[in-house]
Amino acid sequence: MLLDKATFPRDKVCGDALSGKVVNELRRIDPRLVERLAALPTGLPSRGIHFFAPNLSRVSVPFKYPYDQATDQPPGYLVRRVDFDHFLVEEARQRPEIDFREGIEVNDFRREGGRITLVGPAGMPLLSTRLLIVANGAQSAFTRHHAGIRMEPEHHCAGLRAYYRGVKGLDADGFIELHFFRNFLPGYFWIFPLSGVPSDGGGGYANVGVGMLSESIRRQKINLKKAMLDTIAAHPRLRDRFAHAERLGDIRGYGLPLGSKQRPLSGDGFLLVGDAASLVDPFTGEGISNAMISGRWAATTAEQALRTQNFSASFLRTYDGAVYNRLGKELALSRRMQQLLRYPGLFNVVANRAARNPVLAETLSCMFLDLDLRQRLRQPSFYLKLLFNR
Repeated sequence: MLLDKATFPRDKVCGDALSGKVVNELRRIDPRLVERLAALPTGLPSRGIHFFAPNLSRVSVPFKYPYDQATDQPPGYLVRRVDFDHFLVEEARQRPEIDFREGIEVNDFRREGGRITLVGPAGMPLLSTRLLIVANGAQSAFTRHHAGIRMEPEHHCAGLRAYYRGVKGLDADGFIELHFFRNFLPGYFWIFPLSGVPSDGGGGYANVGVGMLSESIRRQKINLKKAMLDTIAAHPRLRDRFAHAERLGDIRGYGLPLGSKQRPLSGDGFLLVGDAASLVDPFTGEGISNAMISGRWAATTAEQALRTQNFSASFLRTYDGAVYNRLGKELALSRRMQQLLRYPGLFNVVANRAARNPVLAETLSCMFLDLDLRQRLRQPSFYLKLLFNR
């Protein structure tokens, strides 16, 4: 049974970028899913990222490295979450083994006889289960009150997002832009091109936003919304591009629980998935791919638990190991890169070197793909190449 508080289609505050890791996870489920995703009229192929260092130097990193634009299929996509999530929900509706119920509000959880009971409005029991997979996002009440995971400002990012049309200079190949302006460090300003403006027509449609470590916002007493608007209006790299742009709707905010610290992901009768498990990449802010990877391992663990009829915390802990075995090295690397942002001068050096060092450029690319980066991180030769290969 799959329960969701929302009714679909519904919007979700997000950057709207799907990396190659997302595409690979969809392909694992069914290769035809990728074909149907590519056919969405509101989707835009995305082939990589433009990183802009504090000194404004640019490093362009394809999602696939090396990348042949003439022959390779686009490894990523840019799709509004209102459309992507609706696409996933429609796929779930077609599966006879899934009992999908939307518009179901869960207010509380109770443990009763080795089971977890979901409680709705007015204390009404909704259902009782031996295994609960918790995938209700960054504001998960279950994560806070039952799994005991609290928001920690040093491991949490605040984000703002708005839609604009009429933005100049968007990349024709769907490269997303990450601008590491000094006033947002450790964090970044982003511009993600999108396909068209729904019902309005026109060009230059983009998801525009900013993300910054919550600890830094609090310590520096930053008004993030004002800083975002001031940067758009005055920064020399942006002001001409947005001079005639129009914002569509309000600026909306959201929180990103970062995977910069390992936490317990399971307990008696439950598994935490995605943002509810604090698995957002600390450097890129990407959450969708890690959520899908954790979902795959949650499914594997659930199958084993059902087969053995063992839903204990000790048995389900294998899920934690599987998720961190797959994502731990990448999250640790991203944490180190996030910390590098505290030193703009050093970040500029890395960016300049990445522009001419294929090993470092490939490393950045691998952070967005389903490649086994862990093996190379264990090899001393990798670091020698990283430091000295020009």
